[in-house]
Amino acid sequence: MNKKVIFSILVLFAFTSTFAQKGDKKLDRSIRPKAAEAPGIKLGDIQSFVLPNGLKVFVVENHKQATVAYSIALDIKPSLEKDAVGTANMTSELMTSGTKNRTKDQLDNDIDFIGATLTANPKGLYAASLKKQQTKLLELMSDVLLNPNFKQEELEKVKTQTLSGLAQQKDDPDAISENVKSVLNFGANHPYGELTTEESVSKISIEKCNAYYQAYFRPNVAYMAIVGDVTLAEVKPLIEKYFGAWQKADVVSTNYPMPLAPEKTRVAVVNKAGAVQSVINVTYPVDLKLNSEDAIKAKVMNTILGAGFSSRLFVNLREKHGYTYGSYSSLNNDELVSEFSAYAKVRNAVTDSSLTEIMAELNRLRTEKVPQDELDGIKNYLTGNFAISLEDPATIARFAINIELYKLPKDYYANYLKNLAAVTSDDVYAMAQKYIRPDNATILVVGDKEELSKKLAPFSATKNIEFYDIYGNVVASVAKPIPAGVTSKTVINDYVNAIGGATALLKVKDVSTKMNTKLQGMDISITTSQKAPNKYAMSVKMGEMVIQKEVYDGKVGKQQSMQGKKDIDGDGLDDIKAQATMNLEMNYEKLGYKLNLKGIEAVNGKDAYILEVVSPKGKKSTEWYAVESKLKVRNSQITTSEAGPMTNTTDFLEYKDVEGVKFPSIIAISGAMSMKLTAETITVNKGISDTEFTIK
Repeated sequence: MNKKVIFSILVLFAFTSTFAQKGDKKLDRSIRPKAAEAPGIKLGDIQSFVLPNGLKVFVVENHKQATVAYSIALDIKPSLEKDAVGTANMTSELMTSGTKNRTKDQLDNDIDFIGATLTANPKGLYAASLKKQQTKLLELMSDVLLNPNFKQEELEKVKTQTLSGLAQQKDDPDAISENVKSVLNFGANHPYGELTTEESVSKISIEKCNAYYQAYFRPNVAYMAIVGDVTLAEVKPLIEKYFGAWQKADVVSTNYPMPLAPEKTRVAVVNKAGAVQSVINVTYPVDLKLNSEDAIKAKVMNTILGAGFSSRLFVNLREKHGYTYGSYSSLNNDELVSEFSAYAKVRNAVTDSSLTEIMAELNRLRTEKVPQDELDGIKNYLTGNFAISLEDPATIARFAINIELYKLPKDYYANYLKNLAAVTSDDVYAMAQKYIRPDNATILVVGDKEELSKKLAPFSATKNIEFYDIYGNVVASVAKPIPAGVTSKTVINDYVNAIGGATALLKVKDVSTKMNTKLQGMDISITTSQKAPNKYAMSVKMGEMVIQKEVYDGKVGKQQSMQGKKDIDGDGLDDIKAQATMNLEMNYEKLGYKLNLKGIEAVNGKDAYILEVVSPKGKKSTEWYAVESKLKVRNSQITTSEAGPMTNTTDFLEYKDVEGVKFPSIIAISGAMSMKLTAETITVNKGISDTEFTIK
């Protein structure tokens, strides 16, 4: 099986600003233009009414376009989902997968027919259409809200999609960082610290989804915002007709203790063996709510620090030092608990240097007042973003609900730009003193612990490093010791015996495996063939069309793809030669490979020996062999693509016996993109023709 996965990701950033000045006089650049008075914003008058069932409705007239948008937001606090984390999200997905009156296909067709949008989330619904279709839209929206029909087959589809996403996250350092960050900041006993896992998905049931819906989707905790080409007089009867039957009930509201930032700066590492990059997060929880008088000032402060291409972190780490493609910070506001984070993804070699610069920028904001010209530029940037956001009806709807939900002043958004313009350098300095806390932060790094541990220890107040797995569970700081008598040679010998033994392996003269997967909804099959002593072929098909083929006939390697044919050379030739070698592991010593047994660590919950493998040309990879079963369970290696070096990890699962030899029937590949391959056929000694290993 060819483990080399190459993906190219092209990212284009464009950020321009244009200034114009009218007049006949010559421009004097030494004189800073005076800022114009901040304009007020006319969002439209908010009219309201309440249904007998408690549904609070707000109407914002906007007759510029013949469209209308309906938003329902539930004033509920998140609940602990415990062993069934993910229930709330799956419940909302099931709400748009069919009703008691419409199948999923019928619902989708009805929405598409009127050119509408209708989505659900764990805390509400959103729908929008042309004004002339609003009656049909409300019929569909109320059907989804009042008549959900949760079916097991739809739940299984959602579970499958969720599990596929979780499989990709396992090897995605950004996803790992986000997950562990949540656990470290909020704790596993807080809703924001719970993680969806394969195990929790397995515990989600139709009954639990129904229970969530019945508990929280109630009109007496709901706010509806209507924005568009409507009047209160015309829309009120429609809301009464379609939502008046929505039954109210008591809704549980749970309070949680406020998570606290660390007393001293600590360093936490999630090991990603062989990684060539590190994901850095300097993070901690904060108490910042939307209705706080600090909200706008804190937003300005964070934007200066790291919320744009002209921010200090971005300019420092990318433009000045070239450490990263981008470095950013975030400071959100939340009704329960907020969070600060300063982020960068950097090369291993500059991880400590990057962290030094991040901490320097945090401290700089706390010790130096922001220059007026920098502050003015940031306020202009935020003003433009706010103005653009008003073009989206969903934004106006959110504003209308926020005013009531968070008890904001009625003119909060109308005066938003005036309040933004009033932020001073002293305000920013005060916000930095309050919310920028480098001495009370968790420095979380996802990367290769062997590359990073010595570099990161000085940043910890205790000079110690804490180690966690990808779910935020504490793990040992070092690999478990190797038992007496266990060597790299015994690990390989045990593996050979576990898959059938040397005698059985030597009887295998050829082997062919066809594996299937889905990639972006398309059926993909990958067939690999080996023939003793050193022939190899791999073909990738989309349906019946071959999109790539690689072969090695014992002397020459060739590749054929949609771009044409070419010879395989360099590192690629070395890789395919290794793939072509029958029983490679059994011949490591003979072929000049160097093996280094480094310890024991858990792979998929079970202990495995860590074996560093160095090829005769010095190329390193890491292999893991299960302590109990002796089977190879994982391989990790660095490959190079147009996007740069990346770590690709392959898990070998569910070994099956074929002609006395065990082969993995499932192969999970993680890297730039993840996929799970399932064996359709594994054949041994079927007399594969030599023509299979040639490209004409």
